[in-house]
Amino acid sequence: MTGQPNDAIETDEHGRPEPPLSAGEVATLLGFLDYQRATLEWKTRGLDDAQLRRPLPPTSMTLGGLLSHMSYVEDNWFTDAVSEAAPSEPWASTDWKADVDADWHRAHELPGDQLRAEWQRAVEASRAVVAAELKHPDGLDRTHPAWGGRAQVSLRWVLVHMIEEYARHNGHADLLRESVDGETGE
Repeated sequence: MTGQPNDAIETDEHGRPEPPLSAGEVATLLGFLDYQRATLEWKTRGLDDAQLRRPLPPTSMTLGGLLSHMSYVEDNWFTDAVSEAAPSEPWASTDWKADVDADWHRAHELPGDQLRAEWQRAVEASRAVVAAELKHPDGLDRTHPAWGGRAQVSLRWVLVHMIEEYARHNGHADLLRESVDGETGE
């Protein structure tokens, strides 16, 4: 569902789907989220394991870490919060007390193909959760427990938050990718 005429999805020179210019709220939100997801895919495309692990000092952040972190964020917000399901692997067995940044650090040990596959699986699972929620007439407005039940958030809030989360980290990805192989772009 893109909200574009005849569901014609235009893509840019990097293969990212352009968000619709004039569409309803759901199509606009999903269009921007998919654009941001595609930006992360582009920024990590074609890199080998060593390149995905290369930080840009003084930060320890890596492109592989971004893939792992965004896999966790997708699962946390869509699977855990919106669908109210138990955390999935690898997050269910992660010892968060031993390492609060395990989602970032685990990328130093995993091959890029695994990081990409986990992220893609998380994105597809998130899309399925959103599609199920949107079958309800008030799907965007229905609330779900967040932060261990300390607050309730709507699907609308989660979608906007995910757009913000990707956009912020895609800014990091721009700098990281340029430091790895000189590739630049918005």
